[in-house]
Amino acid sequence: MIAAVSLGFFGSIIALFGMKCTKVGGSEKAKAKIACLAGVVFILSGLCSMTGCSLYANKITTEFFDPLFIDQKYELGAALFIGWSGASLCIIGGVIFCFSIYDNNKTPRMGYAYNGATSVMSSRAKYHGGENVKTANPSKQFDKNAYV
Repeated sequence: MIAAVSLGFFGSIIALFGMKCTKVGGSEKAKAKIACLAGVVFILSGLCSMTGCSLYANKITTEFFDPLFIDQKYELGAALFIGWSGASLCIIGGVIFCFSIYDNNKTPRMGYAYNGATSVMSSRAKYHGGENVKTANPSKQFDKNAYV
């Protein structure tokens, strides 16, 4: 667990240098490699934490089911489950950091272009032939999308 905490600390420091929002670390390619290194360190931290929690859980369950063990018997508690969850999140975060090495600028973006904000009245005049909304039928003035 000490190794997991130490690796997590150093992974956080390395990740700060690999983020795109910082000016330290060099070019985008170098930052991607630094972020991938931080991801590997986070994965190692998660594996160390998972190993520590699992070894302790194994010790608890072996002592619990041993009929010759006469000391106080413990059960699996919330701390172990929080440890396993934290280790899983650390591994998932490391994988996400490792996938940041790929350059997403080469692929064209799929989707719609943003044309700016329009009001309901101006978009209605644009798509309905520019008829005057005030003289039109009041029931057509407010359809199901007027309040969205």
